Amino acid sequence: MTETLITETKRTVSIEYCPKCGWLLRSAYMSQELLTTFSTDLEGVLLKPSETSGTFSVRLDDEVIFDRKREGRFPEIKELKQLIRDRVNPGKSLGHSDR
Repeated sequence: MTETLITETKRTVSIEYCPKCGWLLRSAYMSQELLTTFSTDLEGVLLKPSETSGTFSVRLDDEVIFDRKREGRFPEIKELKQLIRDRVNPGKSLGHSDR
């Protein structure tokens, strides 16, 4: 008798940032927050230095979910968690971040 394992494909977040602008620490902080909140929902978070100055964008797989240039600002961590939660685990409570 053979068992069939059904595995759920976990999603990957990529944060592309401008190293010349000094945005590595901001990117690392956001990745730590996302990995802590979505430890069982995400495959991982990739930090990607950009060759284009001023870049700060967040992707979930191939979907851009936040772009600093488009929005004219950086994302708040609460907002970023909500955007990711709505796509990877809509029923997940974010506690105080939901208020």
